[in-house]
Parts: sequence; C-alpha cells; structure tokens
Amino acid sequence: MKDSYDVIVIGAGHAGCEAAYAAARLGARVAICTLSADTIAQMEECNVPIGALDITLYRDDFQNVLKHPQVGKTEIKEDITNRVVVLVDDVLFTGRTIRAALDELIDFGRPKKIQLAVLVDRGHRELPIKADYVGKNVPTSENEMVEVHLEEIDGDDEVLLAEKAS
Repeated sequence: MKDSYDVIVIGAGHAGCEAAYAAARLGARVAICTLSADTIAQMEECNVPIGALDITLYRDDFQNVLKHPQVGKTEIKEDITNRVVVLVDDVLFTGRTIRAALDELIDFGRPKKIQLAVLVDRGHRELPIKADYVGKNVPTSENEMVEVHLEEIDGDDEVLLAEKAS
C-alpha cells in the first residue's frame, strides 16, 4: 500500500469537566479518526496518517466553564502544510468545538484545504460551520444530548439521544 502524501485525518476533541468524561470523549475521537483513515485508505489504496487534537485551551468558554480543566494530548506527527486535512468529530452541535479545533490546527501549519467529517449533525449552530461529510442528521432540541458509542471503546456502535439533566 502506498503512502498518501496529500491527506491527513485529525480527530477534534475537547476535555469535559470530569476526567472520566474527557478520557471517554478523547478516546472516541481517536477511534473515529482511525476508522476514517482506514476507510480512506481502503478507497484510495494508500496509508493515511492520523492525528488528534485536544482543544481544551482553545475553547471560547475555557475561563468561564472549566474550573479544573483536564488537558489531554495533541498528537500531530505529520506536517500539515499544503496537505488536505480531514477534521473528524463525533457530534456537530453549536460549531464551537470545530472553531476551537481550527484555531489549534492553524498553529501547526497552513493546510491546502480543511474538510469536516462528523458522524452526527444535530443542528443548532451558533457559528457558520458546516460539515463536508455527515454520517447522519439527527434533529434534536437544545434540551437533549447526543452520545456516540463506538464498538472499539464502548462495545457497541450506537447513537443515544437523551434529555439533559436539569
């Protein structure tokens, strides 16, 4: 299998307020990223490098919401300059996670193009962000939560919709 010198797949993530939540979400993004890279590799018959972003310090609510942030690890081992970066996330909601990911990504170089792939688009955007690739559009209310579980991490592939705790 040949190497793909133009494409790199990078998982976007954020650490939640609780360490367990942060670890689960970061793990989910790495698995999604790996699955995406494998899919591209099969279609293109080439190796696709992967990376992961922890956007904790790039969040616009960093100082207001996160009292004791759990900062994870950003791993981008390839130069992204003049490459096509496929940014991958599990759920697209307000667009703020992706905005933070874009801010961090640019610190690593100037990609030729950035594309966004998400498993679930639930709407309710607060920023002008739109995914290039969407697994499923799931209409939700703002009082609902969407959780994506992956077999590699959670033992099952499923999307759960639940009411937010009051």
